[in-house]
Amino acid sequence: MSTTATTTETPVGFDQSAFDAFLATRDEPEWMLDIRRQAFAAYQELLTCPLDPEEWKRVELRAFRPGRFGIQPASNSATSFQTLMQDRAEFGGAVSYINGSCQQSTLSEELAAKGVVFGNICDLAKDSDLLEGSLFKAVNFDRDRFAAWHAAFMTGGMFLYVPEGVTVEQPLYSLIALSGKGAADFSHTLIILEEGASATLLEETASIDDSAGLHVGSVELLVAQGAQLQYVQLQNWNDNTWHFGHQCGNVDANAFIQWTVGGLGAKLAHIHQDVNLEGRGASAQVNGVTFATERQVLSYYTQQTHNAPDTRSDLLYKDVLRDKARVIWRGMIKVDEIAQQTDGYQRNDALLLTPTCRMDAIPGLEIEADDVRCTHGATAGRVDEEQIFYCMCRGMTEYEAMHMIVEGFFQIVSDRIPVELVRETLNQAIEKKLGIGD
Repeated sequence: MSTTATTTETPVGFDQSAFDAFLATRDEPEWMLDIRRQAFAAYQELLTCPLDPEEWKRVELRAFRPGRFGIQPASNSATSFQTLMQDRAEFGGAVSYINGSCQQSTLSEELAAKGVVFGNICDLAKDSDLLEGSLFKAVNFDRDRFAAWHAAFMTGGMFLYVPEGVTVEQPLYSLIALSGKGAADFSHTLIILEEGASATLLEETASIDDSAGLHVGSVELLVAQGAQLQYVQLQNWNDNTWHFGHQCGNVDANAFIQWTVGGLGAKLAHIHQDVNLEGRGASAQVNGVTFATERQVLSYYTQQTHNAPDTRSDLLYKDVLRDKARVIWRGMIKVDEIAQQTDGYQRNDALLLTPTCRMDAIPGLEIEADDVRCTHGATAGRVDEEQIFYCMCRGMTEYEAMHMIVEGFFQIVSDRIPVELVRETLNQAIEKKLGIGD
């Protein structure tokens, strides 16, 4: 099944007149419009304030020109394209967006009968009380200029609600795509799992063509007591797209979240990723796979915050770089003074395929409790030329040898991902990045 996209000429700019014109097109409840107005006021104020230097000093933004992008209006022209995961499995529900406009929203009758809500966040806000009080609960819209910018111009996005005790067996799927020169998307992902619920959501981003695009997104994952969430996001924009996002998961007592991030595309991407362990016995596993080529810059600022005792977090990022690409990772484990018996772990390993790429890895700890076990570390190194020579002596091409080494490097993360589709998709993406099968 292919996805259909709409394309037209894109208006640009995000000033007061653009915001007023955008607001006039929204058919939303007053509480949501109030959030937008507050967020836009915060955005205008925050534009005059410097970004947090600890988070942003290694991210070069001088070439970024927001005025070149704009929210694209609807059109009748259509384009079909293929994605990494969309047509490779059966899903319990699927939602897709092109340039912030919802193109498809489906949910099985069985899940709907159980009270599961899944669809376009802006449409569901009209009739659902679930959103009010939950939207922007994990990611405050006044956190910085990008968070406020997103909240003011939020174009839509995916909302998933799973009632207490309900198990969603089949994975759900979400697609966010860009099409056309100067197109901007401000989609939002909000997942709410009530007590004892469980679900798996696979989300991917994609570009239909090679046009320059902008995505300013936000992800909020609210996991109640005893609930279990598997969330996967594969970022696969083209190499002309700017990608900024705030992502946060709040995990309550005895709940578990497995969060997998794949960074493959974008000209420049910066993700602020928070995991907050809010209740006793909460746990989180965070997996990251990044492959940067050409002149890509992929940046992650991750925080694992332990706000309750007997909590556990485990973060593992694996990065592969080549050409003149750069990956930046700043990790932090924070432990509150009441969070005794915390077990926190973070690690980032980088494999450098060329001498011209660059990896910046900065792990960190902020611990206020005195009965904890927290570990962090980072490594970076070149591919062993003898390994490549050994493989080529046994009939492999250089590409094939490199693929085997890179695949083996990623294997430890792959083994942590229980969804076979995700493992297969990442392996195919690695082959494409290496030029195999082109």
